[in-house]
Amino acid sequence: MDDGWYLYLVRTRTGSLYTGITTDVERRFSEHQAGAPKGARSLRGKGPLTLAFQASVGNRSRASQLEWQVKRWSKARKEALIRGALSLPDGP
Repeated sequence: MDDGWYLYLVRTRTGSLYTGITTDVERRFSEHQAGAPKGARSLRGKGPLTLAFQASVGNRSRASQLEWQVKRWSKARKEALIRGALSLPDGP
């Protein structure tokens, strides 16, 4: 199922979790850490940041769908995903 897209979660200094998708987690996380101009605006000034979770999720369509779902999850559910106590939903 590896078409090169990943879902990832970044933890901020205050413990908040940011959910995103990318084809290159290492590059994208570096962009978030560096801030402007390519990092997510919502993460600026909230470092240090840590990469809390990443998973290969297939193609862009599935990655976008999962991102939309996970962004609506409670923090407790996201923490369960990070711990491995919960899995990502299966695709269509």
